[in-house]
Parts: sequence; structure tokens; C-alpha cells
Amino acid sequence: MSPILLLIMITKEKITEIVGEKLEKGMFLVDVKVTPSQVIHVEIDSMDGITIDQCVAVSRFVEAHLNRENEDFELQVSSPGIDQFFKVNRQFHKNVGRELDVVTAQNLEVRGKLMEAGQEGIVLEVTTREQKEGEKKKQWVTRQLSLGYDDIKKARVVISFK
Repeated sequence: MSPILLLIMITKEKITEIVGEKLEKGMFLVDVKVTPSQVIHVEIDSMDGITIDQCVAVSRFVEAHLNRENEDFELQVSSPGIDQFFKVNRQFHKNVGRELDVVTAQNLEVRGKLMEAGQEGIVLEVTTREQKEGEKKKQWVTRQLSLGYDDIKKARVVISFK
């Protein structure tokens, strides 16, 4: 039998199951990717952020549950980058109070402060310049915009160095 046929394919489902066994209270899985060349990338997070020690613990746990003799792989465990788009709804809950850039399903780009994140969607506080009736100059107007998770194509935190 060819050595290539002896390799066992590592699946996203298998890694998701293994990681789920190790996550501590408050932690959640953001993403798992397994490339055809067996590079496994796991992203984890929590409401308080993730430490390097937590990434190392998850990495060691996953490695202990895979057989290096049968499975040749590369494993990377990290937290999601601050510049990445959200992948799971729990990331909205984590970032309440922060400013977000959101692209809706209708390709409308909106920037606003995340006021709420619930089961069905979010509420953004959006400030725009608008011409009010009877006024000559545009005025700043602040509104609450409710969006269902299904209405959001992508969203990420606005990075600010204030």
C-alpha cells in the first residue's frame, strides 16, 4: 500500500470537537480551518480576551489528541486579530461599547457604536450629517439602527489610537 494512502485526513469537525472539550468557562471557538496540506488553524476567544498560555494549553490538548505517526500536520492556535471581520455572533457581544464598521447584506457601509448585541441582532448608534427641514446647514443627527445578524454581511472593530 502506498504511504500516501496511510495518511488519515484531519477534518474541521474533528478539530472542532477536540477544541470544544478543552475550552474553559467563558471561552468560545471563533474558527477552525484545515487546509489540504494539513495546516490546522484554530481561533479562540473569550469575553475577557485570550492569553498566550490559554492558546498554548489548547494547542497541547489538540496535539495530544492527534497521532503524529498517522497524521502529519501543522497546528496554529491564536485569538482572532483585531483587524479581522467577525466570524461568530459572540464577537458582537464581546465588543459592545466599541465602534464598528458594518457592511449590510444590501452593501450599505455603516460606522457606529455598538450599543446592544442580542440573540437576533445588534443595535448601532449612528451619527450622520443631514439637512433638517427648515434649516440651511446640515446638522449632526444621531439615530439607533437595528440590524439582524442575517442583515450583516461583515463587521469589524474600528481601530482607534485616541
